[in-house]
Formats: sequence, structure tokens, C-alpha cells
Amino acid sequence: MKKSQDEINAFLGKDTEFEGKFSFMGAVRIDGKFSGEIFSSGTLIVGESANIKSQIHVADMIISGEVHGDIFGENKIEIKAPGKLFGNIQAPKLVIEEGVIFEGNCKMKDLGKEREKKKEKDKAKALTLAPKETEGLSVLK
Repeated sequence: MKKSQDEINAFLGKDTEFEGKFSFMGAVRIDGKFSGEIFSSGTLIVGESANIKSQIHVADMIISGEVHGDIFGENKIEIKAPGKLFGNIQAPKLVIEEGVIFEGNCKMKDLGKEREKKKEKDKAKALTLAPKETEGLSVLK
């Protein structure tokens, strides 16, 4: 049986505390306390009882609890009531419900496109810096 992308792979319950670096695939829900760094190509769900202090890099995020730190989203960030975010957001899509507290700045950038542009720039730069194939060769007639 194939797991759906929306299926929750891990769950940190209300009375749990975790500190460190957390990386995962798929979807993870946190209802407890977490501090550290979070990296994922999946979805992070922050429950109402959660308290997170972290730099967060995820594809998608749904916040109903309290988050302190900056969020870098590849797709979409949702903040649902009674969610609280004290930090900055960078994501192409942002949804904020009525009743939410958001103290910070928001940049509506598509991080995936930004990464692709940087790769293309780096590739072009490398090609212009690379020695030409014919450099130093003599042509005989």
C-alpha cells in the first residue's frame, strides 16, 4: 500500500519536548515543545498546544500553535486561528485566518524558482570562466 503525501508520518504529542535538528519526509505534526532547526520537503503541522522555537525550511506548513523563528516555505504557509507567529516568512503563498497573531515580515518569493535561477547563473558563470577548448591549439593548413 502506497502512503499518501498527506498521511502523518510522525507525531510529537502535547507532553513531549524535543531539542535539536529535525528532518523528515511526508507530513509531521507537533503538539508539544520543539527548539532547534527543522528541514523538510514535506508538510509541518503545528497543533494548537505546540510551542516551537526554530528556523524552519519546509515545503508546506500549517500553524495553529505558537511559533518563534523564521519560516522558509517552498509552496504555502497557512496560519490558522488561534495560531501565533513571531518571525519572518518567505514563501510564494501565504494564508492568514482572522484571529491570528503575526509579528514579522513576509517576502512572497518562490524559493524553488530562486534556487533554479541561482543554479542557471552559477552554470553560466562557470562556462564563461572555463578555458575554451581551442585555446592553445594550432591550426594547420
